[in-house]
Amino acid sequence: MCRYSTTLKIAYVPMRGRILVECRGAPSGNSYTATARRYIDVLSVAFSADNRQIVSGSRDKTIKLWNTLAECKFTIQEDGHSDWVSCVRFSPNHSNPIIVSCGWDRTVKVWNLANCKLKNNHHGHNGYLNTVTVSPDGSLCTSGGKDSKALLWDLNDGKNLYTLEHNDIINALCFSPNRYWLCVAYGPSIKIWDLACKKTVEELRPEVVSTSSKADPPQCLSLAWSTDGQTLFAGYSDKTIRVWQVSVSAH
Repeated sequence: MCRYSTTLKIAYVPMRGRILVECRGAPSGNSYTATARRYIDVLSVAFSADNRQIVSGSRDKTIKLWNTLAECKFTIQEDGHSDWVSCVRFSPNHSNPIIVSCGWDRTVKVWNLANCKLKNNHHGHNGYLNTVTVSPDGSLCTSGGKDSKALLWDLNDGKNLYTLEHNDIINALCFSPNRYWLCVAYGPSIKIWDLACKKTVEELRPEVVSTSSKADPPQCLSLAWSTDGQTLFAGYSDKTIRVWQVSVSAH
């Protein structure tokens, strides 16, 4: 358990039974992972599809590659972000091994995993970015943040395919594992988009009992689908994980 300030993210390696925890504000030497102990400003971590590599993004504007022994193997600095690196993701496509990152410099960057060199810059946002996600086949990515826009990118040719407008800051994005759907967490709400027809499948908003009419609703900060695509998990700022069952037949 992380006892210092805020636990940001937890990732799990199923083959080796290891858990990687990000802690913000942990005093040096007191955290539970080498990553958080040496780099207390880590904002995002992700595992590769084969669970052999970890990528991290930090407030120091760097992207680091690690092995599962918590040894830093490479630091990407050349052509890197000019502000905080807020989110990093591996592509699940083994034939096109890349890393996708985004940051507070309003830029999405695509990196060649083989040599850690920059492949593409994606520009189009006019506010800082909180999140990026890669589709299950590795052909698309979506980015979102302060400007309330989810931009869909083609990772093969680098083009912006289209933009999905929302009315609040986007905190999290997640592709469905088995349908052409994109989940967008903006403010307290979650919108599920059907990307084939660019229409809303469902909009989810938590029911919150509040003693004050002026209380702000909890913000949705994190999203994850179950592997079968039937269950959606959402983490909120009120320390609650909410779970929705999504029926295929209903949509």
